[in-house]
Amino acid sequence: MFKKTASLMTIVTCSLLAGSACNSAGPKKSVAEDSAAATAAAIEVQPYGEVDGQPVSQYTLANGKGMIVKVINYGGIITDIITPDKEGKAGNVVLSYDSLAGYRQKGNPYFGTLVGRYANRIAKAKFKIDSAEYKLAANNNGNSLHGGLKGFDKAIWKATPLPGDSSLLLEYTSPDGEEGYPGTLQAQVIYTLTANNGLKIEYVATADKPTPVNLTNHTYFNLSAGKDSTILNHVLQLDAPSYTPVDGQLIPTGKIELVKGTPMDFTTAKRIGDDIGKVKGGYDHNWVFEKEGLQTVGSLYDPGSGRFMTLATSEPGVQFYTGNFLDGSLKYTRNGAYYGKNAGLCLETQHFPDSPNQPSFPNTILKPGARYTQTTIYQFSVK
Repeated sequence: MFKKTASLMTIVTCSLLAGSACNSAGPKKSVAEDSAAATAAAIEVQPYGEVDGQPVSQYTLANGKGMIVKVINYGGIITDIITPDKEGKAGNVVLSYDSLAGYRQKGNPYFGTLVGRYANRIAKAKFKIDSAEYKLAANNNGNSLHGGLKGFDKAIWKATPLPGDSSLLLEYTSPDGEEGYPGTLQAQVIYTLTANNGLKIEYVATADKPTPVNLTNHTYFNLSAGKDSTILNHVLQLDAPSYTPVDGQLIPTGKIELVKGTPMDFTTAKRIGDDIGKVKGGYDHNWVFEKEGLQTVGSLYDPGSGRFMTLATSEPGVQFYTGNFLDGSLKYTRNGAYYGKNAGLCLETQHFPDSPNQPSFPNTILKPGARYTQTTIYQFSVK
C-alpha cells in the first residue's frame, strides 16, 4: 500500500507545483497534471466553518452509481455516506450533524472521525516502552481513550484531492509529546470511493521514536438511513471465532476467548437485538480474526432497506460498538434526529485495545524506519 501512496504523493506533488513541471518538458502540462486537475474539479469543495482561525472544508466524493461520500478535514470526519436502498432511493447511512458545531460540541461521541494516535483504551492512561514510562490524559474513567483530550479526531488535516479514482488524501503531523505520546508521527489517510460503491480507507504512518500506533475510523452506521431509530434489527456476521473479554471499565483482561456458545458469536449472521440484552451494557468489545492480510471478514444487512455492507480489513480485530452511550442529548443532529441508545453501530477495524500493556496481544509499537499500514473497505450493495 505504501508504494501506491508514495506514487500518489509524487503525482500530487507534480500537479501542485505552480508554474513548473516535474520533468524537463517545459511549461506544457503533463498527463498527470491534467488528471489531477480533472479530479480536483470532480471533487466538490465547500467551506465548512473554521477552528481556531483555520478554515475547515467539506469534500464531496461521488461515483457514477449513485453513491456519495462527504469528508471534512477537521478530524478527517465522514459526515455523509449516501447510498441507494433496494428501491433505488438514496439515504445517508451514518449518524451526523448539520454543521461543524455538532462535531465540536462537548460529548460528541466521535461521529465519523479518524482516531489516533491510539484508538480505543489504554489502561490507567500509561504504558512503558523499554524502561521509560509515558503518561497520557486519563479521559475515560482513569484510562486513556481514542488518543486523549485532543486526538486526531480534533486535528485539522491537510487535504489534497488525488488523481485517478475519487480519492482524498489527508495528512497530519503529530508532534513529539502530543497527548503524552513519544516521537513525531507522520500520518496519511486516503479515502477512496470506488466505482463499485466501496469506501476504501488506507492508512500510513511513520515515526522518529518508538511509539504506539493504532488508527481507525469511528463512523456510526445505520443502514436504514434513519427510518429505524435503532440498529437492533440489523443482521451482523463476523468471521471472528474469538474476542477479548473486558473488565467493568471495558479494559481487556488479557485473555482471548472463543465466542462459540456465547452472545458474542456472530460467526453465523444474526440479528443484533437477539442477544444484546445478555451482554452487560451492550456490545463494546474487540473481535479477533484468524487471517493474514486484507480479507473480507464480515457483513451488515438491514432487511428493511435492503442495504448490505461487507467489511474487509488488513487488521487483526474489529471493535463492534452498538452506541450504548447515546442518550438523545446531542445537539445539532442532522434534521433534528434523536440519537438514542443503539441509534447506530461502529465497526472499528483495529489492533486490540490496551495492547501496549498486554504483551500477549499483537504488537502496536511503531519503530523508526518501519511503516504502519492499514486498509479497510466498506462495500455497499442491496439485496
